[in-house]
Amino acid sequence: MFFSTILAATAAFSLASALSSSLQQVAGFTSTPTKAKMYVYIPTNKLAKPPIVVAIHHCAGTGPSYFSETQGYAQNADTHGFIVIYPSSPSSGGCWDVSSTASLTHNGGGDSQTIVNMVKYAETHYGGDPDKVYMTGSSSGAMMTNVLAGAYPDVFKAGTLYGGVPDGCFYVAGATAGMATPAWNSQCSGGKLIKTAQQWGDQVRSYYPGYTGSRPKMLIFHGTIDTTLYYANFGEELKEWSNVLGVSFNHNQTNTPISGYTKMIYGDGTKLVGVSCYNVGHTPPVRVPDDLAWFGIA
Repeated sequence: MFFSTILAATAAFSLASALSSSLQQVAGFTSTPTKAKMYVYIPTNKLAKPPIVVAIHHCAGTGPSYFSETQGYAQNADTHGFIVIYPSSPSSGGCWDVSSTASLTHNGGGDSQTIVNMVKYAETHYGGDPDKVYMTGSSSGAMMTNVLAGAYPDVFKAGTLYGGVPDGCFYVAGATAGMATPAWNSQCSGGKLIKTAQQWGDQVRSYYPGYTGSRPKMLIFHGTIDTTLYYANFGEELKEWSNVLGVSFNHNQTNTPISGYTKMIYGDGTKLVGVSCYNVGHTPPVRVPDDLAWFGIA
């Protein structure tokens, strides 16, 4: 155990030392409407108008811990000149508020709006390109990615998520923004909240009524033996976004991007793709190259 800890620490140090920059907490960010903290990785060779990737951690995580878990983003930022925002949840357990009306609604408050405010800060202070803003996340971060896609389609161009639930699935009546422990919806997590594609789509559209602009394209990974956010949620997510994005299932591609994974292509594959990860639990490992290819920035 001692030697494995030393090896892990050494590997993390070697990787960090190979980066052109380091993760920094943004002291100038006034965290509103919730107290989420903003961390950012800005490569030395940042583009004059860099794309922005928001990488959102899981429960029991933090911005810095997710940075350590997914340093492929920072490595690629060094190569391609984009910046990465790592939000850090204000809740005691590290989960994100994806249950309250505030967080689910456009400009309604909650953690979702705080993350959007981080994006706006990056655009203003680092020259971030508002036309190239992307998001990714694992577990609770995947759920927040769906929430942001629904409530702020005017901000984000694309999202990738690993082991989430449909946007709005975790809604809990009476849940309020800023709770020390965000509300949990057992019916949803257990894969028992089933709706039609139209019902899911109408629910997403209700979070930003009157919006008629473009919506982010979505790449969704889910493990077939996930017992935290059950696999049935994967099908519900695909139903939801197929309706919102106006695309229908087209075909499967087996054993891609790796053996045991199956891509589910909707339409021409440019707006919605699901990836079923056979014999994988909670959550599928993050695939940074696939994310960045989906975003079109690497």
